[in-house]
Amino acid sequence: MQIASGAPGDAHAVHADSGLYIWLICLVAALGGLLFGYDWVVIGGAKLFYEAYFGIRDPAMSGWLMSAALAGCIAGAALAGMLADRYGRRIILIISAALFLLCAFGTAWANSTGVFAMFRIIGGLGIGLASSISPLYIAEVSPAAHRGRFVAINQFTIVVGVLLAQTVNLLIARPVPSGLDAQALLQTWNVQHGWRWMFLSGGVPAALFLVLAMAIPESPRWLSRRGRHDAAQRVLARIGGDVYARASLAAMRTVQHTAVDAGAAWRDLLSRRVRPVMVIGVVLAVFQQWCGINVIFNYAQDIFASAGFDINQGLRSIVATGSVNLLFTLLALTLVDRWGRRKLMLVGAGGLFAVYLLIGAAYAMHVLGLPVLLLVLAAIAIYATTLAPVTWVLLSEIFPDRIRAQAVALSVFWLWVACFVLTYTFPWLNAHLGPAGSFWLYGLICGAGFLFVLRRVPETAGVPLEVLEAQLERRAD
Repeated sequence: MQIASGAPGDAHAVHADSGLYIWLICLVAALGGLLFGYDWVVIGGAKLFYEAYFGIRDPAMSGWLMSAALAGCIAGAALAGMLADRYGRRIILIISAALFLLCAFGTAWANSTGVFAMFRIIGGLGIGLASSISPLYIAEVSPAAHRGRFVAINQFTIVVGVLLAQTVNLLIARPVPSGLDAQALLQTWNVQHGWRWMFLSGGVPAALFLVLAMAIPESPRWLSRRGRHDAAQRVLARIGGDVYARASLAAMRTVQHTAVDAGAAWRDLLSRRVRPVMVIGVVLAVFQQWCGINVIFNYAQDIFASAGFDINQGLRSIVATGSVNLLFTLLALTLVDRWGRRKLMLVGAGGLFAVYLLIGAAYAMHVLGLPVLLLVLAAIAIYATTLAPVTWVLLSEIFPDRIRAQAVALSVFWLWVACFVLTYTFPWLNAHLGPAGSFWLYGLICGAGFLFVLRRVPETAGVPLEVLEAQLERRAD
């Protein structure tokens, strides 16, 4: 399903002197991704210790505290599109940074599970807003030829945040002797103090994001749709020069109307011409979560414990997963525009299908330890190169300009619903199906995802957003 680029001559060429500026504003916007990754994963290393501190034994309470942030993610994603269309993309990024900062301090201060969950929900609001708006903003300021690479920066910063959180957890945690009973573990420094410092450390990147987000410009596409064409042209000129600015603004104005009300935009999501693209977006968002990789990050200690690793080995193995995640996300930055989105999605779905079958077989045959670690690292490498960055790229590209914020927000809303279901149900699945059955189930989901991408997902690499919009809507006629 190749879509022709249709690039209008030099309209989308970037002035060489502006390359650094584009990188800087994209990196600042992508700090939302870094905080998303950091806040999402820091809990994995702290889980054993705060559960011992609060005396948590009930799997339902364990699952709730792990997934409480997802309640905030769902709410944040539901609000992101409406707020971003009304107030702009930049202000939403600033608000998300403030929420991350509040979460870091509040979670570290918590002395009850209720307070802990409340501040995790607040952090989840920040994740829901940032995960919707950071890739959207980057796509709207990026030239078509390099849009995939720039949007993939958001995924790169997510994995930097993941690795940073894992490394900070490892540096903060003090070695724990093997075989401690519950009472002895409760008296350790990690349980009494360490987990609080793990959460508090997230305040540093949150404060940096808050300051830098105030310095980036508003999205030129949002400015143009609000009728602020002079302001939009100034931003575009700073991005790509005067010729680029005039051509890009003209292309925008051919497909834009003045700002539509939120109700009309939401109704348009269900229109006959938009519905097929909306289905693609929602299915890809759900599939990115139900492929199962986030279980490895959120329940890493449990997975490595079941493979025979002790607490200290588990923490080091978690850092290994983050390092592989980072290295292969860097590879994705070079491939997403060169190979194209569709091919990478197919490689990812097919590769995870095969690896999950092998992981399940390793658990079933009790071939644990290093083989499981290597297979887990292979799964993370495949995911980091394919499904992780490419899903965000596609969600930022495929929707019409007039409803892009709402459509991305709706897709991300379902992404977080899917993630909540995945995170909350894993302890139950692990208890009833065992690790082998759980990974085989995720493998079947990846097989189904492969078939969906093969049949329904178009190639979008190198296509200007305005051209892509016209071509996708023509396919629905």
